[in-house]
Amino acid sequence: MGDDAGAVRSAVLSLHRATGLPMVFGGALNGRDRLRITELVGHTTDSLDGLVVRQGNGLGGKAMAMGRPVWVSDYPRATAISHDYDRPVGREGLLSIVAVPIVVRRHVRGVLYGALREPLSLADRVVTAAMQAARDLEQDLAVQDRADQALAAAWREAVPPCGDGPPAGDGRAGSAAARWEEVRAVHADLRGLAEQVRDPHTRERLREASVRLAAAGRLTAAPPDRAAGRPGPADPGSPPRPVLSPRELDVLSHVAVGCTNAEAARRLGLLPETVKSYLRSAMRKLDSHTRLEAVTTARRAGLLP
Repeated sequence: MGDDAGAVRSAVLSLHRATGLPMVFGGALNGRDRLRITELVGHTTDSLDGLVVRQGNGLGGKAMAMGRPVWVSDYPRATAISHDYDRPVGREGLLSIVAVPIVVRRHVRGVLYGALREPLSLADRVVTAAMQAARDLEQDLAVQDRADQALAAAWREAVPPCGDGPPAGDGRAGSAAARWEEVRAVHADLRGLAEQVRDPHTRERLREASVRLAAAGRLTAAPPDRAAGRPGPADPGSPPRPVLSPRELDVLSHVAVGCTNAEAARRLGLLPETVKSYLRSAMRKLDSHTRLEAVTTARRAGLLP
């Protein structure tokens, strides 16, 4: 699910809005020690589009190697960097440039650049904004990594190897129940993590992953109604599937793993009163009178794993 390029794209747009620099660009690592510039705003040529920058080479490569921001006020005359990329930079007319590495858990994941077409010193405000954009992106990528790891673990639990799914009455039913509790905990984590990222693209991907996980639960673990021979919500003639808002589903996913309203509020960054309001709305849509009934109905509808 990880998508560093998509996250870099959002950071480039954010930096451009924050600074008003004539050109902002960047890219994610494309290999162990090189990055490919893929995101550009304000460019007048295609000279930098797709350019591969190797660690240690040029301004961005130096930022990658040092793990900290580097900037120059007159790129062609700068003596502290190599000039491997003078031709594409010159075609774009860039002179004053800052390069900020994106570092997650001590590993460089990409570089953000901001540039002027004049030989002027970049203002502290601009450099600070570039550094803040990189810090925000680092946080988003760290959250995305946690979500990827959690989702991978959840898929292993939700869809065990062939022959590992215990039949009815099997002595391993307790183990299966424990696996599903873990899946449900991961589902709630994904919903919570989605609200911690600033990048709307990443947020939507996390939400989509949680929906897929809920759907896997519906397909892998037969609902009690089906086991008893009664029609489930996906059968012909069944009532329409309830539609919950993202926030209603966020709250219900935390209620499903045993969170109180206060605990759900803390995890989701909401007020307890707000959580209560979302929960009431979800219960009304699910035609449920208790928290447990709402969770059970949502699971039968495939909204929760």
